[in-house]
Amino acid sequence: QVQLVESGGGLVQAGGSLRLSCAASGRSFSSHAMGWFRQVPGKEREFVALINRNSGSTYYADAVKGRFTISRDNAKNTVYLQMNSLKPEDTAVYYCAAATSLGILTTPRFYDYWGQGTQVTVSS
Repeated sequence: QVQLVESGGGLVQAGGSLRLSCAASGRSFSSHAMGWFRQVPGKEREFVALINRNSGSTYYADAVKGRFTISRDNAKNTVYLQMNSLKPEDTAVYYCAAATSLGILTTPRFYDYWGQGTQVTVSS
């Protein structure tokens, strides 16, 4: 069992930065790939970024490539999403998720555990 708690969301102007954190409980954090997704009302949850178990590989949605960076600290059971050059279209609730599956996991159904989400609002 893994419990996830996101933090770091808020209101920022376009062009600004935020860093999201996701703290995990449980002893098996390092055995899970970690992903970030986002969702706006009326739309499906959208893949943002993925990092594998040992931080050896990362993968990003085209919409955030070059602006967002995912990282993890297995000693702290935490995954991060550094978001730079934010745009109004980045406004959403951001969720972290944990998966035991392998591969490029860009679909929510591959993930076993989810956090409650943190709101990110980018003003123009």
